[in-house]
Amino acid sequence: MAAGRESKLQLVHRHIRAFSDFPKKGILFRDICPILKDPAALTAVIDLFEEHVRKNHQHVELIVGLDARGFLFGPLLAQRLDVGFVLVRKKGKLPGSTVSVAYDLEYGKAEAEIQEDAVAPGQKVLLIDDLLATGGTLYAACELMKKQQAEVLGCMVVIELKELNGIDKLKSHSVFSLVQY
Repeated sequence: MAAGRESKLQLVHRHIRAFSDFPKKGILFRDICPILKDPAALTAVIDLFEEHVRKNHQHVELIVGLDARGFLFGPLLAQRLDVGFVLVRKKGKLPGSTVSVAYDLEYGKAEAEIQEDAVAPGQKVLLIDDLLATGGTLYAACELMKKQQAEVLGCMVVIELKELNGIDKLKSHSVFSLVQY
């Protein structure tokens, strides 16, 4: 299985494009759009996440996807695992009663929220997003789960930008990344 896993990781890696100076000068943007365009690459991503979850988090009850790219991978994984999927959105995007948490961005603040009844106290959840950079968004989502009294089993991302040390913000949680730069 290790050879199959390695070939899937290579396929995923080949489908990540780099764009210099986007969204501003000095930034090297890692683009996952080619993964979404290629059915084999997208299947490889979900296969690798599923393998990780089945091996390490057999008792997961919900996949929690972060706005917006966690919405791309999360439902596919949740369906494979036969568990539910819920959304963490930017403030003001969800109807009904919500719970929110404010967090710092590089140049300002933002808020993330979840519907109040989306996660029950004690539910075992895994958070998923496309990218771990500075860790602010994933940290905020973990704080939302804490407010909801959910049990965060871990966080999963397609790409981790190691030089930005986002994992430092998530020290109390396990983080699984498919590709690291």
